[in-house]
Amino acid sequence: MNESRGTRVFIVDDHPLVRESLASLIEQQPDMTVCGEAASAAAAFAGIEATRPDVAVVDLTLGGRTGLDLIKDLRHSRPEVAVLVLSMHDEELYAERALRAGARGYIMKREATRKVIEAIRRVHSGKVHLSDHLAETLAEKLVAGTPAAPESPVTRLSDRELEIFRLVGVGRATREIAETLHLSTKTVQAYYVRIKEKLGLANANELMREAIRWVESQAER
Repeated sequence: MNESRGTRVFIVDDHPLVRESLASLIEQQPDMTVCGEAASAAAAFAGIEATRPDVAVVDLTLGGRTGLDLIKDLRHSRPEVAVLVLSMHDEELYAERALRAGARGYIMKREATRKVIEAIRRVHSGKVHLSDHLAETLAEKLVAGTPAAPESPVTRLSDRELEIFRLVGVGRATREIAETLHLSTKTVQAYYVRIKEKLGLANANELMREAIRWVESQAER
């Protein structure tokens, strides 16, 4: 890592190969350098505090607390760090949440590598980076004052409810979810109740089926 060169970027992703690939891409740029990496929100927060990067490239799915949690923490402690979300999760569901949390941009992992570099440069310059489609969708929502198109009931979930719903969908048991998110099992069960109410689900079996179906639909995008 050549920390003396250009825009200093910190990478946060729980997959080593993703971090390695992204770091290699960034280090090839004459105006960028990687100043640190982390696989979890806790390690990322400590690393960013220590290295003071210009840009943090953050995945949303991390070990323990989520990328959204990290972004909210950075908004308060390090607002000068421009956060770019690089995620596999559907931008129509997660990008607006990420922007509200404090991110400056959102880009899908399936995008071309040159677009990732463009996005890093854009958020570092103080601008917001979104796909053309998402920018148009958000503009229509702003002008109309209502969603531009019918939304999935899942959009009604809070950030924490959505994360628990996702974990149910990937097969995590209540105790595992509680340990992952540092919550009590009773708190997780209380979230189950809220999720079922918002999605119109009658019981735990319907919740599990709907969560699995939703996770599978996200993977197909």
